[in-house]
Parts: sequence; structure tokens; C-alpha cells
Amino acid sequence: VHVVESGGGLVQLGGILTLLCAAFVSTFYFYSMCWSGQFPGKQRELVAVITDSGNTIYGDSVKGRFTLSEDNVNHMVAMQMNNLKPDDTAVYYCNVGRSPNNWWSVDDYNYWGQGTQVTVSA
Repeated sequence: VHVVESGGGLVQLGGILTLLCAAFVSTFYFYSMCWSGQFPGKQRELVAVITDSGNTIYGDSVKGRFTLSEDNVNHMVAMQMNNLKPDDTAVYYCNVGRSPNNWWSVDDYNYWGQGTQVTVSA
């Protein structure tokens, strides 16, 4: 499984970005995907999950601001990030896994890309 993230950049407080994740796998509909953030000085943290059945789970810090959507035809997942804050600054990774035991455990996702940098200035 090959995973490619894109869409990061530098935005100001309150700005909007949309991150894209392309997963090159033939049986895309069997996989769950999540976005995790490598925040400065912290371990990688899960931000949002979209399961293989299309259900979404969001971390408390992004609820109401981030929205996941998927395109099963093109094997892509998008995360729209609204009202961005400096605390959202991180390298964001798209993680892909088949039937993770724990939706909210980044270790249960077997594949990820190189990440995309999101920087939010105050």
C-alpha cells in the first residue's frame, strides 16, 4: 500500500486548509484511514479517523473544525481544516490500516506516507 499526503502549507490564525490522502491499494473499501499529527515536542497523536464503513471519529481538539470525507472511486480521503489555530501546527500523516483493533490507536494502522507540514501563524 502506497500512501501520499498533500495539501499542507502556511496559513494564518483562522485560516482553512484541505489535506488530501491518496492510498494506492486495490481494495480501498476494506481499509480504514486516519490522520495523525506529529506536533512539536510531542508524540504522534491521532486527529481524526474514517472507518472502512464510512464512520468518522474526531479528537476533542478538532471537533467542529475538521471534517473528513472520502472518495472511494479515486481512493482518496480529504480532511478540511477550518478555523486553524497555532496549536494545529504539525506534520500530518495519513495512516491506513485494514480492520484496526483500536480505531484510536495510530499503531494499529500499518501504512503511512511522508507527511505534509501544516503551519499556522498567530
